[in-house]
Amino acid sequence: MGYSIEELNQVSEAVFVQRLGAVFEETPAIAHRVWGDRPFGNVRDLHQKMAAVVRDMSLAEQLALIQAHPDLGSRVKMAAASVEEQAGVGFNRLTPEEYGRFQALNATYREKFGFPFVMAVKGQTKTNILAAFEARLENTKDLEIQQALSEITQIARFRLNDLID
Repeated sequence: MGYSIEELNQVSEAVFVQRLGAVFEETPAIAHRVWGDRPFGNVRDLHQKMAAVVRDMSLAEQLALIQAHPDLGSRVKMAAASVEEQAGVGFNRLTPEEYGRFQALNATYREKFGFPFVMAVKGQTKTNILAAFEARLENTKDLEIQQALSEITQIARFRLNDLID
């Protein structure tokens, strides 16, 4: 069920957080923090204010947000939105070889950076994702934190567009 921006501007904080708390993976605190910034003019305005909350978070909070994301191609329990996004790319139909490759890249990435590889996969292909995975393994940790946060805000934009009419 989609919500209108006008409706979201009028609901209580508890309802707002219940409806938008999953926009940023397992981090309803972002919706909680942005509720006081109402009214929102449109989805773009809401997204920009949520992204500002992420930018203003402490490094520890940002790392916790990154850590909340599942490994790509993983078969672990994850948020419904992540399941849908990964299925849209075909991660639910990986061959054993593809699954092994993603698992190896996930392990290498986690070992190097200490957090999961995060990418906004909507509209991507497995080939593009694998290429990005390999290229980003060359980044520094600081650069990769910023890239992960950028990807997370992109994921949130997709999710908000899906939730709000």
